[in-house]
Amino acid sequence: MKIVILDAYATNPGDFSWDNLREFGELTIYDRSNSDQLIERIGDAKAVIISKVQLSRAILEACPKLKYIGLLSTGYNVVDITAAKELGIVVSNIPTYGTDSVAQFTMGLLLELCHQIGYHSETVKQGEWQNCIDWCYWKTPQYELLNKTLGIIGLGRIGQRFAEMASAFGMRLIAHDDFIDPKLHPTIEMVTLEELYQQSDVIALFVPLLPTTQGMINKHSIAKMKDGVLILNSARGPLIVEEDLTQALEKGKIGGAALDVVSTEPIRADNPLLKAPNIILTPHIAWATKEARTSLMNTAYTNLKAFSEGQPVNNVAE
Repeated sequence: MKIVILDAYATNPGDFSWDNLREFGELTIYDRSNSDQLIERIGDAKAVIISKVQLSRAILEACPKLKYIGLLSTGYNVVDITAAKELGIVVSNIPTYGTDSVAQFTMGLLLELCHQIGYHSETVKQGEWQNCIDWCYWKTPQYELLNKTLGIIGLGRIGQRFAEMASAFGMRLIAHDDFIDPKLHPTIEMVTLEELYQQSDVIALFVPLLPTTQGMINKHSIAKMKDGVLILNSARGPLIVEEDLTQALEKGKIGGAALDVVSTEPIRADNPLLKAPNIILTPHIAWATKEARTSLMNTAYTNLKAFSEGQPVNNVAE
């Protein structure tokens, strides 16, 4: 069969090989594809592999030989799933691959908020320590996690792993998840969303983007939070109303925020968060360790192999 990868670079900038996919047929690789190129590049391919390229109904209908879409991600909002179902196209995602990497990165965001390590390192390199009249200095408040309350919204695999890491720092753990049995996590106190907002010193988001979660961090929910609360988001950018978060940071209601995701990616020049105080922004890289990408690509291979054998797995378009 003909196989086309439409945006290979974001997942594999050159440190891996795609050659194992060639055992299933003729493989064409594009590092990047814009929306105007998709129909032509898919052509008469039976299988397409994508990361963030958007496949609309119009594109799917224009490519009648397409029978398989392999996602290089867990999320599948880039594909019109309803259209795929109607057209009989299998859409296989990667259910899990970066649990430890994302949890570890989120802990890194939290520690950076607590200590501003990178900023202080730069001040030393710029000569401030050698010119300091005191033996040490700190230019931002230093924040200890022991006995602070961590509120986790979304207690899936990543949320659970992050909870384990935070527990090692002596944090009190509370969580809210509409789909988790509280009895499964006896060391974590399950609370209502209102209680989580009211009690948390740190709030970490690990929920998927759904109609019920979009914009959940907004001026109304922020008003219920403790003054100086820290916000972490390694999940999806649209969970946060960015203008509301910016205003809360400017007023000091939110003590700091660290986000690996924003509402539109790449970030737009007019995103208000770019001018917000006390914020850390990273370019959606929590998933990008070599170990996580190895797992991702191995699963992409397994998904395509299963499809080629007539027994598709991880099909989100069933």
